[in-house]
Amino acid sequence: MSKFPADFMIGAATAAHQVEGHNIYSDFWAMEHVPNSVYKEPSLDAVDHYHRYEEDILLLRNAGCNTYRFSIEWARIEPVKGEFNEQEIEHYRNVLNFCHRHSITPVVTLHHFSSPKWLISEGGWESEATIESFGKYCRYVVSRLGQLIPYICTINEANMGKQITKIMKRMMSAGTHKKKDTADVQVGLNVDMGTRMEHYYRELGETFGIDPSKVQPFLAPRSKQGELIIMKCHETARSIIKELHPAIQVGITFSLYDHQALPGGEVSVRKEQQEDLLDYLPFLQEDDFLGVQNYSRKIHGPEGVVPPDDTARLTKMGYENYPAALGNVLDFVALHWSKPIFITENGLSTDNDEERVEFIKQALNGVYRRIEKGIPVIGYTYWSLLDNFEWQLGYDQTFGLIAVDRSTQTRHPKESLSVLGTISVGGLEG
Repeated sequence: MSKFPADFMIGAATAAHQVEGHNIYSDFWAMEHVPNSVYKEPSLDAVDHYHRYEEDILLLRNAGCNTYRFSIEWARIEPVKGEFNEQEIEHYRNVLNFCHRHSITPVVTLHHFSSPKWLISEGGWESEATIESFGKYCRYVVSRLGQLIPYICTINEANMGKQITKIMKRMMSAGTHKKKDTADVQVGLNVDMGTRMEHYYRELGETFGIDPSKVQPFLAPRSKQGELIIMKCHETARSIIKELHPAIQVGITFSLYDHQALPGGEVSVRKEQQEDLLDYLPFLQEDDFLGVQNYSRKIHGPEGVVPPDDTARLTKMGYENYPAALGNVLDFVALHWSKPIFITENGLSTDNDEERVEFIKQALNGVYRRIEKGIPVIGYTYWSLLDNFEWQLGYDQTFGLIAVDRSTQTRHPKESLSVLGTISVGGLEG
């Protein structure tokens, strides 16, 4: 058996809006409910994790896992600007205390894509004012809950806006939509809705009370100024966390592909790696760890990214099922980052749980080999604990270790949950 270090964290992750339900003060709730929404369906009660978190965390713990990464929902904490909801703080206090009582290490994300509706009405993630607003939210949460939180990810996939920007540019330069480009991004987006987008954005302008061109949620194409605002939000949050609770380990997470070059594709690979991670490193020097989120690889030729060939196995998301990608990404990150690395997301959307089991074993074999090489990987949280709301793609995607019958909210643990827990307790076979 290949056993991970005794203090290695293995578990699963969720995001508040995708699992809790009835996140009515959030920008996503608003975007899901306009008449020409590009969302396949609204989130509604999601998988009711808000009320069923004890059951879900116990399923994780009883399988043998020791870590749960989840997000605190800003729109619940501050539904109206400047008005903080103490009842919601108590809810998350209960979640954290339940984790500790059951020997689960909680890893908290302060922002996982969804924002308060009022924030978008004030300019969202392209507004300098968001830096101060995010700081106030972070101060409120950490001042009340910080003693219960050992690890904080300030912002989930800080580079996602840049990745969306690149997709949109490729689509515009192509002039047609011969192929859906959803496989080019590691999140559930509909990016080829054509003229419907015009109606959608007009309605968003009305919903948020601003010019439609000024609607800037987190999952949107981002300017260079917007990129800087994200990094300033992170630096502000880190400073506040360290001021209030210096022992909390602070990091940020990035969506990272395993970029591989065919002959002539080397320049394209270097460009993508620079844009995906290296551009951000100057802002991370005071961080305690780096959150790595990987799902697949991208192959580059002389003209840029090339689609998988006909022999490639694809996930339900449309990108390649390639578990070896994670280890390769760790190799790349370790060339530029010497502090601890936390794999905060890695997973597979499939209706065949045997594929998920195979994916987890192969991905974690790659992680184990990198730890043996001396790469300081401290944890792995599979995405996701539960089948859940995959943003614009709705409920069709099945990443979870636990299936949910949403008509009754009944949980059905999959074999993959047991396998992950067994690896946590006893290690990998062979």
